[in-house]
Amino acid sequence: MTDSGLQRYAGRTALVTGASRGIGLAVAARVVAEGGSVVITARKPDGLQAALDQLAVGEDRAIAVAGRADDPEHQAEAVQTAVSRFGGLDVLVNNTGINPAFGPLLELDEGAARKIMDVNVLAALAWTRQAVAAGLGQRPGAAIVNMASVAGLGPAPGIAYYGVSKSALIGLTVQLAAELAPRIRVNAIAPAVVKTKFAAALYESDEDKAAAAYPLRRLGEPEDIGAAAAYLASEDASWITGQTLVVDGGASLHASL
Repeated sequence: MTDSGLQRYAGRTALVTGASRGIGLAVAARVVAEGGSVVITARKPDGLQAALDQLAVGEDRAIAVAGRADDPEHQAEAVQTAVSRFGGLDVLVNNTGINPAFGPLLELDEGAARKIMDVNVLAALAWTRQAVAAGLGQRPGAAIVNMASVAGLGPAPGIAYYGVSKSALIGLTVQLAAELAPRIRVNAIAPAVVKTKFAAALYESDEDKAAAAYPLRRLGEPEDIGAAAAYLASEDASWITGQTLVVDGGASLHASL
């Protein structure tokens, strides 16, 4: 578990979706390391238990609630668990994302397209509604972080509709930031390729070749994004809302040259 030396989350509670591994787990680990409590969600109970084992704190600091991210009953259960077990909710991190479709947009299966939007965009809005209804924003320092992608900022060959969904999530971030200010700040993070199981197909055949495209000469680690999310949701970012933080190892520099 990351030890940043900071305690920005002491007395605060975060709910992190899609947190059984990868970026979501890294976000939860950072919150716990900085003194906070977390509720983590994902589909599989076994994966969530493994995540709790990695967080290595008791039930007074970390709880898991299993379910589908786009299931309203699961959303309500997870949010109410945060409120009942930890006395309130201060931070929501919408991290869950799927991409079951690869290939050109003109060949996209419409059922897959709807599922991508349901999970990557509409679920983020639904989680936000549930959290606000349960009291997010009633205490100072409330924040939402949506996990977007650099695929939402430009062409993304092969994963184009995933990029479309992340563009929509960035748009949702802007609109929610305007509507929920000043009580709740809403920002997004747009990572490039991060070494997770979700992104493995993009780098596992030749990681060195994939990393060579980045000025910093490495791929992202989940902890890189966990640190960025912890910053955006903390009081250190108290004058930032409606923004998308690009975390890409410098890859976007190429576009400006």
